[in-house]
Amino acid sequence: MGNLPKLNNVYIVSGLATIGGLVQGFDVSSMSAIIGTDQYKEYFHKPNSVAQGGITASMAGGSLLGSLISSWTSDRYGRRDSLFIACIFWLFGSILMCAVQDVAMLIVSRIINGFAVGILTSQGPILIAEISLPHQRGRLLSLQQWMITWGILIMYFISYGSSFMSTNAAFRLPWGLQMIPALVLLAFLPLMPRSPRWLATQDRWEEAVEVLARLHAKGDTLAPIVIAQTAEIRDKIELERQYQSTSWMEVFNSRNIIRVHCGIFTHIWSQLSGTNAMMYYIVYIFQIAGLTGNNALLSATIQYIINVVMTLPALIFIDRLPRRRLFIAGALGMAVLQFTQGGLMASYGKSVPGGLKGSPTVTWQVTNGKASKAIIACSYMFIAVYAPTWGPLGWAYPPEIIPLYIRSKSVSLATFFNWACNFALTFFTPPGFQHVQWKVYCIFGTFCTVAAIHVFLLFPETCGKTLEEIDEVFNDQNIWAFKAKHEPSRLIIDVELAKEDLRASKVGVIQFEQPK
Repeated sequence: MGNLPKLNNVYIVSGLATIGGLVQGFDVSSMSAIIGTDQYKEYFHKPNSVAQGGITASMAGGSLLGSLISSWTSDRYGRRDSLFIACIFWLFGSILMCAVQDVAMLIVSRIINGFAVGILTSQGPILIAEISLPHQRGRLLSLQQWMITWGILIMYFISYGSSFMSTNAAFRLPWGLQMIPALVLLAFLPLMPRSPRWLATQDRWEEAVEVLARLHAKGDTLAPIVIAQTAEIRDKIELERQYQSTSWMEVFNSRNIIRVHCGIFTHIWSQLSGTNAMMYYIVYIFQIAGLTGNNALLSATIQYIINVVMTLPALIFIDRLPRRRLFIAGALGMAVLQFTQGGLMASYGKSVPGGLKGSPTVTWQVTNGKASKAIIACSYMFIAVYAPTWGPLGWAYPPEIIPLYIRSKSVSLATFFNWACNFALTFFTPPGFQHVQWKVYCIFGTFCTVAAIHVFLLFPETCGKTLEEIDEVFNDQNIWAFKAKHEPSRLIIDVELAKEDLRASKVGVIQFEQPK
């Protein structure tokens, strides 16, 4: 192992760490494109809305368990090795899914796959947050969402192409190809660094400094940026050790409850916006809008392409724009579009007793051509608003606001709520379309509006700050985020001070020894 080459580029390491997002995206579109095919319906005996909701939601159910277990694997084995455990589970689940014989086996395989995704989607962002610098952290964490969008798009094309097969390979082939990303990650994991902050909590300071130097100073352990980061991490760890507790009760301690609740609700509001529900059941949505057959599948492709393209602005600008403004603008924009879609469906749609032929879930349909086009356009614009705002910020915000000593537990808990909401929405959306119909959009619009108000009141600004500085923001006694003044990061000042100390020969190896 010691002779293996090491990956020192923080962008490459972050890209590999977000493969969990890729496999999550694979799961989304491997169902959304397949559930409308005759091969799937016939093999699984045309599942009704409740059965289909259960099949789709089973992956999120597994993710609930995986996200919680990941807090234990992360603290004990580290962020990187937790990704290894997840890959093994994903491969096993994908093999079962590829060989599926009935609905029960399909649900079990998706639960196993979900367990893997729960670990990947909680530990990948933590690793990225802990290896990145303030000016690049938002961009790197946004890669998680971008990988999700690519996974959705790639697997959708694969599933769409497979749908023309007349045999069961129409769904077995896409489900088997899901193994490829996990195999790639497994191959590169030994070359990836461990989290320097996790190493520091284990008193492995020499390794922690080496990782920081490799990632940010071309291996120079006495570079000012390495000295400044090491000092900041060491001071924070020594302070946190005074609490003498890393238990789950510490997560709900009064000094942490505000930040933990912000991390949890970031995921909750992201899900309750309705985005993932719309992604899973995009075929149903376009059938409601009056599209049928290949027209519905091809129209869904456009939505997935928009998702990929519109995530790019986040990668470019997220570290320059205030997080709060992006959250609020995105939530209000999505609310308007959800209410608009609901209004169009209510005004120009009609009930379809018994559901459309072959789709009993779809009991409401819009037959007015202009209204149908407007609904599809709103669906596209909704994704265009979500992709550069709540999509990437949903993964970036939670790991950066939680202190190191409870980061794995708190982020795992926040991810648990992500998957709990995902499970609820994916399970109840088909019955919602069947029984509540267009009112589903009004429910999502209301959630988006409440999210904007919540962010304005309680979500503090974190853009441009180090993880340790963000911790200090939440230590402020004033809980109202809209009253807080945003101050620039001290890292630049700390780096300059480190340079002066180096010139004065005040910094030596002793600074990196294990704290007494």
